[in-house]
Amino acid sequence: MSDNLLRKVEQKFIRDDLPNFKPGDTVKIHIKITEGNKTRIQAFQGIVISRHGNGINKMFTVRKIGAGGVGVERIFPVNAPLIDKIDVIRRGKVRRAKLYYLRSKIGKAAKVRELRTEKKKTK
Repeated sequence: MSDNLLRKVEQKFIRDDLPNFKPGDTVKIHIKITEGNKTRIQAFQGIVISRHGNGINKMFTVRKIGAGGVGVERIFPVNAPLIDKIDVIRRGKVRRAKLYYLRSKIGKAAKVRELRTEKKKTK
């Protein structure tokens, strides 16, 4: 019974304004950053390499290649109020749920194939 009550309380904090994305997709996350008394929005763009958790604890990991070829990974809670919005740049075609093998790849080898969704032409 307490499990049901907990789900009801969590339901208020679960966001439904974010797009559907999965591992292999390239996303741009707009994050609210507060410095002193000023707030600004900074973008972080990279490939989603994993999603885990459920309910209010749902999280995803994004990896990008930073300056000097150094890989940078960030873990974001899906329901965090710090996330302003998420844009899906491209859809990736992958056959795994966790793309941790991308950590050891460099350059073009670290790319993910794009998922093609073309509509058939009808006469």
